[in-house]
Amino acid sequence: MTAPTLDAPTRALYRIPEAMALLSLSRSVIYEQIRAGRLRTVRQGRTRLVPAAAVTAYVDLLEQEAQEGGTR
Repeated sequence: MTAPTLDAPTRALYRIPEAMALLSLSRSVIYEQIRAGRLRTVRQGRTRLVPAAAVTAYVDLLEQEAQEGGTR
C-alpha cells in the first residue's frame, strides 16, 4: 500500500474565493489590494482571476514589508 501524496496540483489561475482562501483574506481586503495594485489579476470574459505568480508576488511583497518594518 502506498501513502497518499500531499502535493496538490498546481494551478495557474485562481478565482477570487480561492485566492481568499489561499491568502486567508476577506473578499473586501482582496479587492482593496487589487485596487491598490498590490495584487495583480487578469480577466477571462467577465471572470476576474488571480494568477498563481501574483499570489506568490503578493506574499513576497508582504514579507519584504515586514522585514523593512522590523529594521526600523
